[in-house]
Amino acid sequence: MIGDKEKKLAAFDPNDIGIAANQIFGLPFTEEEAAIVLVPIPWDTTVSYGGGCKDGPRAILEASYQIDLYDTDNPKGWQEGIAMSAISGSWESRSQQLRPRAESYIAFLESGGCVDQDPAMKAILAEINSASEELRSWVCDTTSRLLSNNKLVGLVGGDHSTPLGFIDAIAKRNPDFGILQIDAHCDLREAYEGFKYSHASIMWNALSIPQVKKLVQVGIRDYCEAEAQLVERSEGRIRMFSDSSLKQSQYEGRSWKSLCSEIVKELPQNVYISFDIDGLDPKLCPNTGTPVPGGLEFEQAIFIVRELVSSGRNIIGFDLNEVTPGESEWDANVGARILYKLCNFMLMSSTRQD
Repeated sequence: MIGDKEKKLAAFDPNDIGIAANQIFGLPFTEEEAAIVLVPIPWDTTVSYGGGCKDGPRAILEASYQIDLYDTDNPKGWQEGIAMSAISGSWESRSQQLRPRAESYIAFLESGGCVDQDPAMKAILAEINSASEELRSWVCDTTSRLLSNNKLVGLVGGDHSTPLGFIDAIAKRNPDFGILQIDAHCDLREAYEGFKYSHASIMWNALSIPQVKKLVQVGIRDYCEAEAQLVERSEGRIRMFSDSSLKQSQYEGRSWKSLCSEIVKELPQNVYISFDIDGLDPKLCPNTGTPVPGGLEFEQAIFIVRELVSSGRNIIGFDLNEVTPGESEWDANVGARILYKLCNFMLMSSTRQD
C-alpha cells in the first residue's frame, strides 16, 4: 500500500514555485514524514551588541520558499523530506520580555556599575540565567525526543547560546564526537557579562560536556587574550584555524582544498557542525549581531563541509545561528541557502551510514 509520503512525492513538482502553505523550502512533508526535522529557537536575550536574531528562524522560513531544490551535491536529497517544527511562541515572548532587561543590565555594566552592589541588577542577572537554564533543558528534551524517533536534527537560532541543549542531547547518544565551529568569534568566554549561557560562552559550555573530544574552529578573527590562552592550554582539544592564518597560507600559495583537508583531519569520525553566520564575510550577513571584517566566502564554507562528508565522517547534528533580518531578505536568503546545504550534506552522510 502506498503511504502518504509516497503519494506526495508522486504529486510534487520540484520545478514549480515554492508554496508557502507547505513546509520549509516549499516541501510538502510533515515532521513525521521528514528525515530531517529543524528546531527553530527564537531567542536572543544575551546578545552583547546588535539584537534581532530571535527573528532569524521565521525570516529563514519565509526566504526558503524561493530556493530551487536541485542541489548539485545531493540532487535527490529533498525527497527524503525536511520539515521545521513550529516556532515556539512562548520562548519567543519570553525572549522579547527579557531582552530589554538584559539591555539595561549590559548598559549598567558598560557604565562601570558593580552588580554585586546593586540588588536590582543582581535580580535581572539571576532571572536571565534561570531562563537560559530552562531553555537549555527544553532544547535538550525537544531534540532528544526527535533523535529517539530516528530523525536527523538541525537547530535554527536565535543567538549562538541556543544549541547547548542540543549538544547535550547529542552527547547522550554518542560517547565521543567533535564540533566543527564556523564563526568569527571563539565563544570561549566564561559566563560573559555574568550570563552563564551567553552567546559568547557557547563553546566554553560545550567543552564542559565530556563527550566533546575535539573543537575545531574555522574563520575566527575576534577573540580576547583569555580565549587565546585557553586554546593554547587545551593540549590539542581545541584547534583554531583563524581567518588571518588561513588567508596567510593562501597568500603564500596553499590551495583551499589542502587547507580544508588539514581542517577535516583534526576532526573525529562523528562531527557536530555549529555554524554562526558571522563566520562568513559580513557582506553576506550585514545585519548579524556582531559582524567582523574578513571571513569566509559562501563557497569556501560549503567546500569545508563537502570535504568533511567526502572524508567519510558522519554529521550527527548541526545548528545555524545569528541570522538577523534587516530591511531586505538578504541575510535570511543567505541563511536559508546555508541551511539547505547543511541539510543535504547531513542526508548524504546519513545515507552513506545506512
